[in-house]
Amino acid sequence: MDINTYRVILRLNPWLEMESAWLDHARDQVPARYINRMVRPELHMDMVTLIIGPRQAGKSTLAWKTVSKSSRPFVFINCEEHLLKKLCSSPALFLDEMEKLAPGSEGFFFEEAQHLAEAGLFLKGLVDLKPGRKIIVTGSSSYHLRARTRESLAGRAVRHVLLPFGVSELGPENAPETVSRMKLRKIWNELLLFGGYPEVYLTRDEDRESILSRLVEALILRDASDLFMIKNPAAFRKLMELAASQAGNLVNYSKLSENTGISVNTVIQYFGILEESHIIRQLSPFAGGKRAEITSRPKIYFLDNGIRNYLFGGFQTLDHRADSGALTENLVFTELCKSIRPLADKIYYWRSKSGAEVDFVLEKQSRIVGVEVKSGSLTKPKISRSLRSFIAAYHPEIVYLVNSSLDHSMDVDGTEVRFIPPYLLHEHLARL
Repeated sequence: MDINTYRVILRLNPWLEMESAWLDHARDQVPARYINRMVRPELHMDMVTLIIGPRQAGKSTLAWKTVSKSSRPFVFINCEEHLLKKLCSSPALFLDEMEKLAPGSEGFFFEEAQHLAEAGLFLKGLVDLKPGRKIIVTGSSSYHLRARTRESLAGRAVRHVLLPFGVSELGPENAPETVSRMKLRKIWNELLLFGGYPEVYLTRDEDRESILSRLVEALILRDASDLFMIKNPAAFRKLMELAASQAGNLVNYSKLSENTGISVNTVIQYFGILEESHIIRQLSPFAGGKRAEITSRPKIYFLDNGIRNYLFGGFQTLDHRADSGALTENLVFTELCKSIRPLADKIYYWRSKSGAEVDFVLEKQSRIVGVEVKSGSLTKPKISRSLRSFIAAYHPEIVYLVNSSLDHSMDVDGTEVRFIPPYLLHEHLARL
């Protein structure tokens, strides 16, 4: 190892000069105001714990919180550092250098691993050499990380997706029910407008819009231009703005192509990048074997309302805007995403050829659950013909009708229809 590489590693790991300083150093990397996340990574010997998600969603903080529980140190490697990229070009040589430098370490912590030329192959090589170490890795869910690790790390990694804050992570603990509901309602309204990115949520002033601006610019100017080599960032931005204006609607690739001046294939490619970056999700229709179903175009949703509102709609309160329904539906979708197991559970929408439609259908542990969103107030329990059609076709055990006022339960042909306020959705989903 050359002297400059050594100096970089020492700067990132000051405990190397005095190992007893490890715990203080690790704990110093965790903010004093730490909010527990639903994602709880566990570290295993000779396995990769992979934490992916959008930039600035708290991946690094979660990783530091995880390794700070270890009495033995982790070697921290920032994969954006040019000299450390070279060090990580060979698993065998990397391990050789680490045995000399930190023989008593518990494991390795690779930050922003998507910046490595061959992240998947390098991590696979580390695991296959059986170093007797725990390995934790953070990175954006880009083609540069996820696509290259999907096959090479099969059976060698546990993957976690960390999204911005959800209601369950921000809600009060051990509060009386009346107080808890008041606070949850306030949290829900904050997330509706400004979203749950940690820096945004924890900033309670006018700076929130500028933070969201920086997040969007970083995605466009850094990730899109540098990581994904997008040659037309202006069209990429325009596509993001159009997608934000159509959140919750069916995707029309041809129309988007016409409005952005890029080809349909390029629109599809850009949408793929936005999905890999955890900015949007395209929601497929539910096809349960009924001939009357439509099985064509996806819908589009944003994974954070703050990003959506920055791109389109602004930050006026709900009583001064016409898109309150779209905002509520979008936030319900993000809460659903945070409640499911990524590889085991699925989310769809349902629409029949006759025009019947249900906002969301969950396949959760082999159960079908319907979720219908009404942004307005309901004075009495009433369900739509569309929802009745869905119940008649699939006989789900439960359907949630999310609304702003009514908390009630009724039976419809053997299906429980539960009317709930949106800020309690996470509690009901946790019971499924």
